[in-house]
Amino acid sequence: MLVLSFVLGHVIRRHKFYYLPEASASLLIGLAVGGLANVSNTETSIRGWFNFHEEFFLMFLLPPIIFQSGFSLAPKPFFSNFGAIITFAILGTFIASTVTGVLVYLGGLTFLMYKLPLVECLMFGALISATDPVTVLSIFQELGTDTNLYALVFGESVLNDAMAISLYRTMASVRSNASAGQGFLLVVVSFLETFVGSLSSGVLVGFTSALLFKYAGLDVDNLQNLECCLFVLFPYFSYMLSEGLGLSGIVSILFTGIVMKHYTFSNLSGNSQRFVAAFFHLISSLAETFVFIYMGFDIAIEQHSWSHVGFIFFAILFIGVARAANVFSCAYLVNLARPVNHKIPVKHQKALWYSGLRGAMAFALALQSAHDLPEGHGKIIFTATTAIVMLTVLLIGGSTGKMLEALEVVGDGQNVPLEESFEGNNGYTRASNDEETSSRNKIKMKLKELHQSTPSFGALDRNYLTPFFTTQNGKDNQGDSEGPHQSSRPSGGSGTQIELARPDHQIELGQPDQVQ
Repeated sequence: MLVLSFVLGHVIRRHKFYYLPEASASLLIGLAVGGLANVSNTETSIRGWFNFHEEFFLMFLLPPIIFQSGFSLAPKPFFSNFGAIITFAILGTFIASTVTGVLVYLGGLTFLMYKLPLVECLMFGALISATDPVTVLSIFQELGTDTNLYALVFGESVLNDAMAISLYRTMASVRSNASAGQGFLLVVVSFLETFVGSLSSGVLVGFTSALLFKYAGLDVDNLQNLECCLFVLFPYFSYMLSEGLGLSGIVSILFTGIVMKHYTFSNLSGNSQRFVAAFFHLISSLAETFVFIYMGFDIAIEQHSWSHVGFIFFAILFIGVARAANVFSCAYLVNLARPVNHKIPVKHQKALWYSGLRGAMAFALALQSAHDLPEGHGKIIFTATTAIVMLTVLLIGGSTGKMLEALEVVGDGQNVPLEESFEGNNGYTRASNDEETSSRNKIKMKLKELHQSTPSFGALDRNYLTPFFTTQNGKDNQGDSEGPHQSSRPSGGSGTQIELARPDHQIELGQPDQVQ
């Protein structure tokens, strides 16, 4: 199935057949083989070893995918839009999960759908708010959409997985301790503790690895195997440390990837850099493809409760409403705090709304809810989530290309590297005159805050963090006219030998004057 998925994915990319994305093709292959297992007499034996285990997914398949997301992140577009990404990922996911849960609860009270307790409705809202970037981003990069839009979709989808897991676990603990009468404030504080603690542990592990590789002297030929082994183990150490402390391993390993790429990677030898970059790209590609096959196969062989069609239908409608409340309210708040030339256009907001696919994370949490909740309730939530995942991945994922063309956001970044498009143009350049007039009185203070905050971290990084955590004193490569460095090590800091110039996670290796 994996071989067939990769070959079929290559054919799809080569012929630019956007109606069947690679993730959708992998899901269909899993569905087909699972259907064959159902009609044969091997279904019982297969179920014992190939059904979807959420623990296996969360412990072994998800970590390499999330780490590669942070490791391959182009920092300029991500951090230029970091405030907006955090707003969409944290506040937006909270809004979406709350609106979904409340609407599902009200739908039960008005007899539109099967009635669930409020806490279980909020658990459903939390798990279904986790969006999957794989299908949409593969089409984004093929069509060459705007780099700001790509950064927003990518950043939100990666961070909101962690937010959804934290919200789900928080609501599950509220349900199990319902007699304790936990208040809303305690729920919020619990989540913030989990998120901040996970972020801190991930950054701490990343900085620790940078210091180790800077001072351990592992870059000599006979120690490169040890150097590569340690670099590969540190991300999983970060993930398991956070999980062991009761925090979110997803948030931790994401920020470990960002820190290790920016600091630790500069302290590796050239050969080790090539190996770890290729290794994580390989392992994450295998994991992503396997997840969709795994999910499709399990959808086919699992027992579902398709009798509650009303719950599925109205849940899909409520999710669309909640996604709109998430995107448009957060975009409004972000635009209030942004200068005129950096606002999020309405057509990008529509693309963000449409690109909220549900995937493996929502499926894994729904499968976990089938164990956490009473038999009937858990089965209904799992069946509804299965239907939503199939609908969004197959139907919406296949129509994303047409949607981008209809919104006229195709080709904005086709031939412009992701890094270069941010040089001298830190953000959106189009804003309507109405927006300009209405927000003029708010811009003065906000613009001053933006200019004070944006360069501050860059200066701190350039003057203190990079010299302290990397081998060289943060001397970036200036200009393309200089020849290749004689040393096998890069110059450190953000100007390393390896640049991720495009959002398609394709890694281009070489000396600074060879980077495309």
